[in-house]
Amino acid sequence: QVQLVESGGGLVQAGGSLRLSCAASGITFSIYRMGWYRQAPGKQRDLVAIITSGGTTQYADSVKGRFSISRDNGKNTVVLQMNTLKPEDTAVYYCQAYHNSWSTYWGQGTQVTVSS
Repeated sequence: QVQLVESGGGLVQAGGSLRLSCAASGITFSIYRMGWYRQAPGKQRDLVAIITSGGTTQYADSVKGRFSISRDNGKNTVVLQMNTLKPEDTAVYYCQAYHNSWSTYWGQGTQVTVSS
């Protein structure tokens, strides 16, 4: 059974930092592209950052220079370090594991709220 379990969300003031973690089980973690997506109320789920199996990263323009994604294949975890948070970063953040269209998995989400 595949599980992606996110942790680290919460309430923070603007300018602050949060560190989200996603622990994966039930998959061969090292071959999966891992990503973080977010969904604000009434909006679609959008890409925040991804990291390939080879370690290549990609970020949404809105978070470049503020967020950093990393992975630890030995611990089957992916981390999103979020700095200089803004109120517009408020959303539910989801972890995704992607290998192909029939091997794509999502976590349950973790709420991030940034107060102004």
